[in-house]
Amino acid sequence: MYKTTGFISFLFRRVSGMALVLYLGMHMIAIGTVNAGTQSFDQAMNFLQQPIFKLAEIALLAAVVYHAFDGIRLLIVHYFDVTDYRKSMFYAVMAVSVILVIAGGVPIFLFMLETL
Repeated sequence: MYKTTGFISFLFRRVSGMALVLYLGMHMIAIGTVNAGTQSFDQAMNFLQQPIFKLAEIALLAAVVYHAFDGIRLLIVHYFDVTDYRKSMFYAVMAVSVILVIAGGVPIFLFMLETL
């Protein structure tokens, strides 16, 4: 059971969803520092320019892309009743997600290396 594409999809979707909720909370806190004044906001933004946060942006990109495409896959499977293609659609979602994360993550990573 734990090695099926359905379970893997479920697990990745839950983890990516929790990562997105965590990011949203952190984002609200970071943007909320503007209420404490411009100096506080500038300090927060300078702190968030560290390389670890650039890597976290790539992880955020991966979570958003996978969660979105897997959600579309689930809608297609549910509403068009194409249960025979669930496994191949999962692999297609994974392939598209990896390609898009590489395409979006490489510029972020290169920018991070330039600022070091």
